[in-house]
Amino acid sequence: MLAELFDDAARSCHPGSPLTNRLLTDAAADLRAGGITTKVMAGAECDRQGTVPGLRFAGALHRLVLEGRAPGLAKHYPSVGGQPHLPTLWEDALPVLRENTAVLQHRIAATVVQTNEPGRSAPLFGGLQVAAHEAARAAGRHAPFSVRLLEIGASGGLNLRPHHVGYRMPDGTVHGDPDSLLVLDPQWTGLPDVDLGHKLRVVGRAGCDINPVDVSTEDGRLHLSSFVWADQLERWNRLRDALDLAAVDPVRVEQAAGPEWLARQLAHRERDVLTVVWHSVVWQYVSPADRAMGRAVLADAAAKATPTAPLALLVYEPRRTTGENQYEFHLLLKLWPAGLSLLLGHGAGHGIPFNWEIRPWA
Repeated sequence: MLAELFDDAARSCHPGSPLTNRLLTDAAADLRAGGITTKVMAGAECDRQGTVPGLRFAGALHRLVLEGRAPGLAKHYPSVGGQPHLPTLWEDALPVLRENTAVLQHRIAATVVQTNEPGRSAPLFGGLQVAAHEAARAAGRHAPFSVRLLEIGASGGLNLRPHHVGYRMPDGTVHGDPDSLLVLDPQWTGLPDVDLGHKLRVVGRAGCDINPVDVSTEDGRLHLSSFVWADQLERWNRLRDALDLAAVDPVRVEQAAGPEWLARQLAHRERDVLTVVWHSVVWQYVSPADRAMGRAVLADAAAKATPTAPLALLVYEPRRTTGENQYEFHLLLKLWPAGLSLLLGHGAGHGIPFNWEIRPWA
């Protein structure tokens, strides 16, 4: 079963990360043969698919590389200046596994996968603009609403500052903050039918996570960095820039379960402010009980929403498809009391690229 989960994780990395794909494919074979990987993964034999043990394994190895504790393996990792040579990757990984078995086992058991992709700020920015404009239209207002942003599963909070990020369009125009430390190339196909040049005003922001990451610490930065696939340098550089931005614009992420935290946050509402509940690629990790509780909390708040204090749900989550790819990532918006329910578009799991295609969401 564990080897099959490694194979699943390996397939999810193809073709985006040949390095991670090969590492996990060879590790799955080693598990089946009863090799050193069985000792490294001891205690994880019954892990469910949603905990992604293969990616925890890859992240733990990457962290050793980032810490300078695996020089023989580092030569394959572009994140530290290496160049992958896939035929000898596993051969060079084996000594690291044998020499660091206890450390790896502890880290794999003690950590959860947290990528906190800053690229998802791009669809978030566009979605917030649509929400602010549509809420204003429904209320008969000329100016878009200011926004209060609440993120569930915020990890290190890197997507809680979309108004402080720059978004470079194909014509060279930069929306958001053109002077930001983090300027994204969203690679958008199409555009939302709103004024993207309008200055998005975020007047409040908060986030929660069961396992928040403190990105003001070296440990927190290493933790998030370890889960970036080492041969995806564009993602790696985005994360570096996002961490630099977080250092000058800190946002605390509270340690809390989503439903209870959300109920506290939604207990009060501000006039002339659109409250937006946001989450991205987190739903798969939420228990069925917490999903039901979260829906109930949101439904109660939605019933109390008013034209002058509206509420929105904005999510970027995978949805199962019948095509070659198992999942497609959709940006979905619900708005109360306007009663709007829209599919805004779809894109890559990391938020870039993204296709705008706004239509009703059933």
